[in-house]
Amino acid sequence: MKIAIYPGSFDPVTLGHLDIIERASALFDKLIVVVMHNVAKSPMFTVEERMEFLRRTTSRLSNVEIDAFGGLLAGYAAQRGACTIVKGLRAMSDFEYEFQMALTNRKLNPNVDTIFLMTSAEYMYLSSSMVKDIALHGGKVADFVPPEIEEEIFHRMRKDG
Repeated sequence: MKIAIYPGSFDPVTLGHLDIIERASALFDKLIVVVMHNVAKSPMFTVEERMEFLRRTTSRLSNVEIDAFGGLLAGYAAQRGACTIVKGLRAMSDFEYEFQMALTNRKLNPNVDTIFLMTSAEYMYLSSSMVKDIALHGGKVADFVPPEIEEEIFHRMRKDG
């Protein structure tokens, strides 16, 4: 069984993330979407909330599993028997950092490869930070997030803002 991991903070999950999830799930027998704990980021939503958003928005994809992890991705890949890490790229600026991470993960776990999927053109500009900023300032996020979670994100951001 070919298992891949798609890691990210998903704070919150966007249509760009969902684009990568749908396309990667078609390439592998199993895709594990893993909410990573990133000490460099201050998330707006809890890990549990982000996992629930992902579960709701991917429920129709039978080979997608949602998980969370706080350690080294290379170790998690070994633990789950994954052969591939999937990374989505929006622009060339993403590539440098992701390339460094891919080489580091390969050094830590020689049994795992990283593949890069370019996001679809309509989502190249989209980021979770942008979605949070739009919602925080009262803007509509319908064009940026899956419909299953749109209202919840908007109301949460307005409440916290």
